[in-house]
Amino acid sequence: MKAIILAGGIGKRMQPIQKDKNLLKFMGKELILHLVEQLESVGIREFIIICNPGNIERVKELVGNRAECVLQREANGMAGAMLSITNPPKEALVINGDDIFDASAYGAVLGKKEGDSVLLGYRVKSYFPGGYLITEGDRIKGMIEKPGEGNEPSDLVNIVVHLHRHFDKLVDIMKITVSDRDDVYEQAMDVMMKKYDFRVASYEGKWVKIKYPWDILAAAGMFLDRAQRKISSSAKISDRAVVEGNVVIEDGVKIFENAVVRGPCYIGKNSVIGNNTLVWGGCHFGEKCVVGCGSEIKHSYFGDESWSHRNYIGDSVIADNCNFGAGTITANWRFDAQPIKVNVGEQKISTGTDKFGCIMGEGCKTGIHVSIMPGVKIGPNSIIGAHTMVPKDIGPGKFVVLKETIEEKENVLKISGSKEELLRKLKVH
Repeated sequence: MKAIILAGGIGKRMQPIQKDKNLLKFMGKELILHLVEQLESVGIREFIIICNPGNIERVKELVGNRAECVLQREANGMAGAMLSITNPPKEALVINGDDIFDASAYGAVLGKKEGDSVLLGYRVKSYFPGGYLITEGDRIKGMIEKPGEGNEPSDLVNIVVHLHRHFDKLVDIMKITVSDRDDVYEQAMDVMMKKYDFRVASYEGKWVKIKYPWDILAAAGMFLDRAQRKISSSAKISDRAVVEGNVVIEDGVKIFENAVVRGPCYIGKNSVIGNNTLVWGGCHFGEKCVVGCGSEIKHSYFGDESWSHRNYIGDSVIADNCNFGAGTITANWRFDAQPIKVNVGEQKISTGTDKFGCIMGEGCKTGIHVSIMPGVKIGPNSIIGAHTMVPKDIGPGKFVVLKETIEEKENVLKISGSKEELLRKLKVH
């Protein structure tokens, strides 16, 4: 049995996060490694990872000889990914590299002995805009894409954890299937269903798909939920700091006096949590991060080497090597309490939550007293000048400054009283 991990897609919806989704780090490890290790835990030993030109070298470096890496030269969908394999295996488990499940999802599919193919069916309680399985018992008779609320043929949504015991036959069908849409794989399966026995393995556990930047917060939350409290023996934590709840604190971390860290929380290697800071709500910090004196960080993801100083950062996704000047604030709530929307291409997409801050690409910096409005995206390597309020998205490589004039005139104000008089009124003396 070989697992085919589809990691060749280009995450256009992820801007301004430029790091490949499969290379995003959680709990100190890239997502692709988490996936390989999870599949190994359910008995998979052979892997084919479909990569794109931008991630293949790094994926090879990470997985070594644990997997065969195949280049998908063009972003031409799932069928294009699988047709990139020179010698397709007879039997394969096909999965998306940006889906995160509990291990029980893979176990459910692999444990199903009946059927020529077994598809994971995610059981939903309300309408989900995806492909629904048409079933009779556990037999799959077909699929229908986005049937509309009230027209669902079942409560099972098709999720790409697909076991094909005749994968080579499926490849042959994909080779001769022609479509104007990106659905060659689905059409080939529809042809297969007329000749072969397809079964469903249902799943009701946790599932996160990293499709948009804000999904990084949900993914981090899922990894935090799985983690067990661990504090490295090399971490240095002040006796006057408060560290409570489910926390993972890695080697070389320093937590100074009067800091408060409330789990769930992950703090990567050699990071610093400074004096009088508050970290709470489910935070995830990469390596060599600094939460500087007087900062409050709530439910946010920081990449490696990102620093703050006297800031409030809430419900935000911050990439690697960012720096917040003192007094920078991220707004994360609308006065009308409506879900916060983010610009994705030509559309405004809802984050599905009324608490969301900003998305900041790699290498950004802010000056002192910057304010960033909810749902704003700041492109990589951009700088926001001091005292600037950012109400809209900023592109990559920009320098944003506030233009203002200062009027200077004679002081005609007469200030009465003395400091001593004021102190007497305040009963200081």
